[in-house]
Amino acid sequence: MLTPRRTDRGNRASPEARGPQRERSPRIVALDNLKALLVAWIIANHAVVGYTAMGGWPYDEVNEVTISPAVEHALIVLLGPTSLFVIGTFFFLAGLFAPVELAHHGPAHFVKTRIVRLGVPWLIFMLFVWPFFMWLAYRAAGHDVSFWQTFRGRQPFLDSGPLWFVQILMYVSIGYALWSRWGWERRLQPAAIRGTHLIVAALGIAASSFVVRLWAPARSQQILDLHVWQWPQCIGMFCLGALLSGHGWARKVPTKIARRCGITVIVTLLVAEVVAWGAGVTDFSQEGGPFLGGWHWQALLLDLVEASLVVAGSIWLVALAQRWLTSRSPVWAGSARGAYAAYMLQVPVLLTLAIAARPLPLPATAKALLVGGGAVVVSFGLGWLLAVRTRLGRIL
Repeated sequence: MLTPRRTDRGNRASPEARGPQRERSPRIVALDNLKALLVAWIIANHAVVGYTAMGGWPYDEVNEVTISPAVEHALIVLLGPTSLFVIGTFFFLAGLFAPVELAHHGPAHFVKTRIVRLGVPWLIFMLFVWPFFMWLAYRAAGHDVSFWQTFRGRQPFLDSGPLWFVQILMYVSIGYALWSRWGWERRLQPAAIRGTHLIVAALGIAASSFVVRLWAPARSQQILDLHVWQWPQCIGMFCLGALLSGHGWARKVPTKIARRCGITVIVTLLVAEVVAWGAGVTDFSQEGGPFLGGWHWQALLLDLVEASLVVAGSIWLVALAQRWLTSRSPVWAGSARGAYAAYMLQVPVLLTLAIAARPLPLPATAKALLVGGGAVVVSFGLGWLLAVRTRLGRIL
């Protein structure tokens, strides 16, 4: 979704740019399709959790009906693990292509394009789009508030909704450009990638997450909605992607590595469920405090589970996409082209559809499915139009 765009406008790589990560090539269909699929999953997931007590999408602050506890528990089991690594997968994909774009454009142009493509939409959503549509949602729910009250009263202050991720990706991209300009990147390139490198990456993410969450627990809020508690995962996965860029993993993950990553994901999920059951956790929204941060064994366990899932899961998803998501059909091509715009447009689309569905005499599950399905179709349709039919397509 948010990996740098590729073009065929000639190679302007610097003299130091060497190796396969420096060579420009056509878009990789499998990864384009994977990004589109993950964006669709996020939009549908946001629609569903907006009707739960668990939360995760701010419509839960004003929803008119909620999903039954039994269904919500099933959703936690199904959707919960994905929240631990989907965003990390996007950072991993962005890192895979960052060395190519940096070598082609140079650090200054690379930073400029990241600011335009990531920073400008984030500012617009933070200052206007997100507070405006939340104001509409509050008004639809009967709250007598002004736009200014909504803007000032939202917690965290200067929230940008799902575009917090775009903001952090911009910071990480700028940091990577500086790192590369100083020549440090080339000193850390291994001759070959082995499973031990991935284990070290996962342990590094887990350890740094534990330390950071002593101060900023998971799901805590900071001004600008910085998601500081998720920075170790985001930065770690971007760096891992950049590290693997020169080894051809964007086109073909080694079969043995892919298989082991798949096994790791399955085993990790099973162990996490058994431990949660053994600890007597039946309602994570009420009983999950010790898992979110602090000097608790539960916090360390969650950090290890999250790190295992994000490293092994991201690589496994890429491998699965390379095998199964290779279609060049118009639907897939259009979805991939409009995926980034669809990610941004989910804000007005989801909230508008949820507001429109308020009067309908339907149970929460039916509304979640209706709003989620409609939002995926509408967001990608509008995203394709913006990317293909307008001048905004140059940056989307």
